[in-house]
Amino acid sequence: MSRPGSPQALRDLNRGRVLEALREYGDLSQAELARRTELSQATVSNIIRHLRATGDVVTNDGPGRRTTVRLAPGPGFVVGVDYGHRHISVAVADLDHDVLTEERIDLAKDVSAHDGMAEAARMTERTLRRAGVDRNEVVGAAMGLPAPIDRTTGRVGSPSILPGWVGVNAGDVATEALGLPVRVVVDNDANLGALAEWWWGAGVGYSDVVYLKLSDGVGAGLIIGGHLYGGVAGTAGEIGHTTLDEYGELCRCGNRGCLETVVSARRVTAMLAPVVGEELTISEVVRRAEDGSRACERLLTDVGLQVGRSLADLCSLLNPQMILVGGELAQASALLIPAIERVIGRCGVPAAAESVHIKPGALGARTHVLGTIALARREAGAAAVFNS
Repeated sequence: MSRPGSPQALRDLNRGRVLEALREYGDLSQAELARRTELSQATVSNIIRHLRATGDVVTNDGPGRRTTVRLAPGPGFVVGVDYGHRHISVAVADLDHDVLTEERIDLAKDVSAHDGMAEAARMTERTLRRAGVDRNEVVGAAMGLPAPIDRTTGRVGSPSILPGWVGVNAGDVATEALGLPVRVVVDNDANLGALAEWWWGAGVGYSDVVYLKLSDGVGAGLIIGGHLYGGVAGTAGEIGHTTLDEYGELCRCGNRGCLETVVSARRVTAMLAPVVGEELTISEVVRRAEDGSRACERLLTDVGLQVGRSLADLCSLLNPQMILVGGELAQASALLIPAIERVIGRCGVPAAAESVHIKPGALGARTHVLGTIALARREAGAAAVFNS
């Protein structure tokens, strides 16, 4: 071991920072590595030269004259589980960021945590088998839930739309149920959506990104200064529970008039049912709006206006570069985004409103399961850096 404070110790520390960045983000140019690690380009160049000589990294020629650096292929795979209100998705990927196989099923309404995790375990077994991966080769695993995860205790906080999960240590439950050789890390699905879009989707290249999940639950994942931000207890981004009307409808969180009470997917379909004579899916609502239904168009526009009120405050506070609209209601982005932009322009700090770009996320229904792969890959990389 090098002596603390010695030049060798500093070199080891800088080498670890470069390896960690490559494990977390995949292929990067040396300039991107310098930005990610906050090291000088000369320092990064020297480290890469050494790592190439030791066989730890390889370089690849990309489009034009862009040369990227990546870790030399190594053994191991990661598993991601997206446990939603009405579905479960499981994916298996290698350490080169390639998804080998994935599976998604619909989940029965109000299924218990025990029964849901039993199904997730069966899906994990099937996906590993299809990928030709032995469970002992798994070096990282992650799961997303539509609920805040208390980072101090690991327990599922309130509000949650999942029955039986509040107060449960989700990491313990998932680790026991899946039976993998690593501990399963768990995070809120909006955070994982932000991580996926920032890593692979429409947020690539931006340092400050908000991922807005509009589904049965409403939340936001925050990338601030190039880092996923969850707050002290893990509840940052709970935009669905910002108050629009303190005397409004009672919310599942116990407060009144929260944003979620007026813009969630189930609220949209419930409000339309008396008008159209049936409860539609969100895709059907969007299709009818596109075909000229005034009621559907008006309601989706109103959703955008209400969301815009909360996002205007968020823009004034955080001044993000990009807001990405995801979740089930992202299908209505053509109506939502112009309404959101109008309200942010009217109510937000002018400089913040002018500098933010708003567009749909790029990854669609796969967003959150890809986020679990990103988290599992990052955790596996952090463990490898710690043990290197």
